[in-house]
Amino acid sequence: MNNFFQGYNLLFQHSLFASYMDWFHAFNCSLLLGVLVFVTLLFGYLIFSTFYFKSKKIEYQFGELLCSIFPTIILLMQMVPSLSLLYYYGLMNLDSNLTVKVTGHQWYWSYEYSDIPGLEFDSYMKSLDQLNLGEPRLLEVDNRCVIPCDTNIRFCITSADVIHAWALNSLSVKLDAMSGILSTFSYSFPMVGVFYGQCSEICGANHSFMPIALEVTLLDNFKSWCFGTME
Repeated sequence: MNNFFQGYNLLFQHSLFASYMDWFHAFNCSLLLGVLVFVTLLFGYLIFSTFYFKSKKIEYQFGELLCSIFPTIILLMQMVPSLSLLYYYGLMNLDSNLTVKVTGHQWYWSYEYSDIPGLEFDSYMKSLDQLNLGEPRLLEVDNRCVIPCDTNIRFCITSADVIHAWALNSLSVKLDAMSGILSTFSYSFPMVGVFYGQCSEICGANHSFMPIALEVTLLDNFKSWCFGTME
């Protein structure tokens, strides 16, 4: 089901959940635009119509009825897809095949694969003189977080100091990392590729220089990467 704002998105969504979120946002924008146009036309009719000053009581009662029914219908139109998204997100968190602990520091990320003993590393932003051809500036890191595709991954996110936020815009992922609190969510990545994000919570002077690079690869390649990293 398409809507008015469907073709005006700036990012291509790289997962099923992200595409649902993108559709729900565009659907709400279309719905609210329709409400705005309807209310504007109604006000224009009331202001310029010669029947505006009629004082028949039944007309006001009917108007009050419409003003009660229309908002209820609009809320129902928003509630149904919203609850469907919440239900789908709940199903995503039922089970996981791999757990990755993400810890935010000033100003880098640490990754620990809890199911693979000894596999943990820090991830720093690459400087300009370290970048290879085609790597984005201020987004590429020295150690990417590598995960297998089509696998339900549980991320446990926390902080070692101030509040951070682990965010990947093209996947509709944003979770706060707070010291002493372990925030968890599960996610499945159907597409192979490298996805970039940034800390989305102001955390100090170098807040803009702690990017996130998530590499989704095939399961066999992931196993080879694990063995190579631990050697």
